[in-house]
Amino acid sequence: MEQRSNSMAKSQDAVEHRPVFMPRVNSDNLVKTDMVRFERHVGFATRQKKKSINDMHQVIRKKYGFNHVLELSSKSGNKLSFPLSPFSLKITDEHDGNQYSVENAFQSSMVFEDGGPYIDLLTAPPRQARKDERLMTSGELIGYNYFGMEWGTEPLTVFYDWLYVNALKQNPQLHEEVMQYQAFTDITFNPKKSIHSAAYALALFVALNKREMLDNVEDPMTFYDLCTEFKISNTEHLLEEGWI
Repeated sequence: MEQRSNSMAKSQDAVEHRPVFMPRVNSDNLVKTDMVRFERHVGFATRQKKKSINDMHQVIRKKYGFNHVLELSSKSGNKLSFPLSPFSLKITDEHDGNQYSVENAFQSSMVFEDGGPYIDLLTAPPRQARKDERLMTSGELIGYNYFGMEWGTEPLTVFYDWLYVNALKQNPQLHEEVMQYQAFTDITFNPKKSIHSAAYALALFVALNKREMLDNVEDPMTFYDLCTEFKISNTEHLLEEGWI
């Protein structure tokens, strides 16, 4: 009976694809994004998620020869994942001096055809801010307004990446450990459903830091120019090329 249960569980496992984000130093990309094919262990238990993460990282280690890969989701089991989560990592705003999580800053800055920005989301619980109904019912996203600082929607992830990179820059106690990693993943990030990825932004920070290009990234135009002078390799481009 036990044998049958094991075989049934194994038959329920499925092949999954998730992106891996790799910082680049000597390349025309700041970040190289690739899709990884691995066995996903079906189930909601943390143990199942960890098995899937381990399988994914084994594929990455074998394919790229990396020894240090960081999973950013809460299921990683790595204590570094929590302070690097967009729900935890905070950015200090220069206008009011307050700290906000990257998630709160991002969700509260969205401007839609029929509303926004909804600045009350700055102080909502981060997961609640992400699921706020107004973000789904206010029409098409047309830009961002962060304390009067206006951003467009192209390139698609540049505003989110700016928030995350600057938040991490403001938390130097995390830098030494972060710089040890060669690639970053987030098993909960599905590129078919979302574009913005903290794992991508984290890889971008590492690349900029290694290239000694973090000076003046606080300035939106400087950051925009930095990102656009290199070829962009993210999940958007994998979608366009038919990889996803």
